[in-house]
Amino acid sequence: MPSAPHKAADPTATCVLTIDLGALRANYRALRDHSGKAECAGVIKANAYGIGAQKAVRALSRDGCKTFFVATFQEAQSVRETAPDVDVYVLDGFFSGSGPAFAGARIRPVLSSLSEVRDWAQFCRDKGEPLPAALQVDTGMNRLGMPRSEAIELAKSDDLLKAFTPALFISHLACGDEPDHPMNEAQLKAFEKLRAMFPPCPGSLANSAGIYLGERYHFDLTRAGFALYGGHAVQGQPPLAQIVQLHARIVQIHEAEAGESVGYGAEQTLKRATNIATLSLGYGDGIFRCLGARDAQPGLTGYIDGHVAPALGRVSMDLITLDVSDIPSGLAERGSWIEILGEQASVDDLAQQAGTIGYEVLTSLSQRAQRIYIDTDPGAA
Repeated sequence: MPSAPHKAADPTATCVLTIDLGALRANYRALRDHSGKAECAGVIKANAYGIGAQKAVRALSRDGCKTFFVATFQEAQSVRETAPDVDVYVLDGFFSGSGPAFAGARIRPVLSSLSEVRDWAQFCRDKGEPLPAALQVDTGMNRLGMPRSEAIELAKSDDLLKAFTPALFISHLACGDEPDHPMNEAQLKAFEKLRAMFPPCPGSLANSAGIYLGERYHFDLTRAGFALYGGHAVQGQPPLAQIVQLHARIVQIHEAEAGESVGYGAEQTLKRATNIATLSLGYGDGIFRCLGARDAQPGLTGYIDGHVAPALGRVSMDLITLDVSDIPSGLAERGSWIEILGEQASVDDLAQQAGTIGYEVLTSLSQRAQRIYIDTDPGAA
């Protein structure tokens, strides 16, 4: 990835987010290959992890992705507008009275409780059509999904199961990112036992990390999420291609003397005369406040042509200050671009420094930045 934004950057832009849809497609093909005989679905919740859902759907559809998972009905509507013929599943709840909306848009609910199943079954009876839905069971994560007792009760309820079409039977791994964690095997066995109680139905257990756990976890469909976007999804497995770059522009450079402080709270005191670059980026753009610097605690790092520019003081809503004293002459000046994410720093690098996970970095990506979509893999499809 280059150390400056794409040439299409607007001269008025203060920060630029470059998204490589070609790298996204290449990552999908790699995950699809790892999925073996199973279909590989795309998880595009939270605006495709921040990169733009409709762009992601178009790109993934080019490489044959036919099934998508989202969190909310509104996200599903966006997918349906973009790809009329794909299957779309809503993970986060089916509510009474929402049946007509789901049916009208041909969107499939993921039913995670017996009460949801009853509501969907009654809607299908009233409509006179056994519409498809997924059944989600809890296998030990205790977050979302039918508890074992409800799943057993449903398995014995022929009238409910015949009222609609169970199109998919799913659960979610809690520790798939740790290949040796005993929870993985326990959840796999619990999933197999519960699934065996129901009429034959395609199964799906593996998220991004689960794809790398091997064929036993793949069943009929895998769900590619974080790894699809270049994130480090599992221990011991290198991440796939990065798809995002974030650059921000220097709006001012000035000198400050040793002993002066920088930023809100005066939490960092300069130990030497310093050239300070003020960068047009901040927590309003998804750069967490905790990534600021203070005395004896370093903050984030910016880069110009590979040269390091460490943060000084707190991250503000719209501004970050960096030490550019050691940047070669002529590189750091008003209007120059600083790389925050890209060749030198991945979303996981930034996450580790912030004490969080790459998922949070991706889904917090700036909505104020100029977004430039590129495709470095135009020939594949």
